[in-house]
Amino acid sequence: MARIRVMLGDDHRMFTEGLARLLEPQFDVVGIVENGRDLIAGIQSLRPDVVLLDISMPTLNGIEAARRIQKMPHPPPIIFLTMHDDASYVRAAFQAGASGYVLKKSAAIEVITAVREAMRGRKYISPLVDGEIVKTVMKTMLHPERLKPELTSRQREILQLLAEGKSAKEISAMLNISSRTVEFHKYRIMVATGVRTIAELTRYAVAHGIVSA
Repeated sequence: MARIRVMLGDDHRMFTEGLARLLEPQFDVVGIVENGRDLIAGIQSLRPDVVLLDISMPTLNGIEAARRIQKMPHPPPIIFLTMHDDASYVRAAFQAGASGYVLKKSAAIEVITAVREAMRGRKYISPLVDGEIVKTVMKTMLHPERLKPELTSRQREILQLLAEGKSAKEISAMLNISSRTVEFHKYRIMVATGVRTIAELTRYAVAHGIVSA
């Protein structure tokens, strides 16, 4: 029987190296990347069976990467490995199509189980996540239409880059769009979120798990 092929996405190199050593006796770790954009490119070229990723990653966070992965023809199961244990992050992860949610502080114990459950088509949530949060997540999985994000995919992408300190010119070069288009999206983001300054946008991005503090 072929071994399960796993890809890791996390910008904390020491964590991913330790995780790879933990996984390699049972699975094939086919790639390790540090941001969401490289993760998407790696999935397209390496075709892993399962993806393990963090929520907080530079240039494209894990939640947004997961949304894009779900649009691929045959998306692999996604398991989040994160330090975030509050409801908004868990809900957003499963809304984005996650198969599992494991807290980093218990990853060494749970991650192998989470991978095997994902390969069986089952959901896995760390027992350390509060039970009431799990109930909320289950409702989300049954009625995902109730939790549609208020920003478009492009707006969330630009919001993250703005919150990371990128200028409109830098963003236009990264996304291959005009600076005027970036400014238009920035305006629409501010209208949608009700903020007025870049500092407030950054606080909004942190509060909603788009960037880490």
